[in-house]
Amino acid sequence: MSVSYIPFEFPGVPQVGCAFQTRGGGVSLGEYGGGNIAFTVQDNPDHVIANRRSLLADLRPQGMTAWAELMQVHGDVMVFEPAAVACETAVTAEGDGMGTARPGLGLLIKTADCQPILVAHKSGKYIAAMHAGWRGNRCDFPVTGVARFCERYGLEPRDLVAVRGPSLGPGRAEFVNFDREWGEPYLPWFDADSKTMDLWGLTRHQLERAGLPTRSIYGLDLCTASNNGQFFSYRCARQSGRQASLVWIKA
Repeated sequence: MSVSYIPFEFPGVPQVGCAFQTRGGGVSLGEYGGGNIAFTVQDNPDHVIANRRSLLADLRPQGMTAWAELMQVHGDVMVFEPAAVACETAVTAEGDGMGTARPGLGLLIKTADCQPILVAHKSGKYIAAMHAGWRGNRCDFPVTGVARFCERYGLEPRDLVAVRGPSLGPGRAEFVNFDREWGEPYLPWFDADSKTMDLWGLTRHQLERAGLPTRSIYGLDLCTASNNGQFFSYRCARQSGRQASLVWIKA
């Protein structure tokens, strides 16, 4: 059964495609039931490969011929012009963001509550993808990642568009050790009564600080923990699969 995904296209940038995978479809079973695409969890590798092949096959007609990915480590490293990775291959290169000008190469971010942030230049010639867990927000990765992307390709942040995919919503992002993990500068996004963080709002603020116009920042406001039947969520199950978020320049 084909894996399922939500397509997204930036208004005015038809050369760039985006896809946010859900957990539906696929052949994985049990805790990983659905379309898990990560080798790093304890899923059957044959099932993972089948899910990955299915996703790539479904997106090929939309101009994505291959994808690149990284071993995500909750940091702030950007990798530019990464090599394509085969569906059967587990990656070892580390990093949490990528950028490319290569048509047909998808940039794949794996998540199960963290925020996938997909970025495109309005010309449709340059794209980037970032993985932002709460530690990524804490180290300002949305800001520094955009800055490095612009520096690499000679771009202006005002000419970028970005979309944040399904991830842990404001009502479920609980941090009982706020003072130790975040601190006073992040109080505007913290609700003391529920001890939850508005990570969506924080990411929007950080992208605005990076120089993106407010109207150029989009979000799929779907909480992975509140919709665990539709998305993998680490907060709901420690033994959880991962879904893919992809951005590509259409070949």
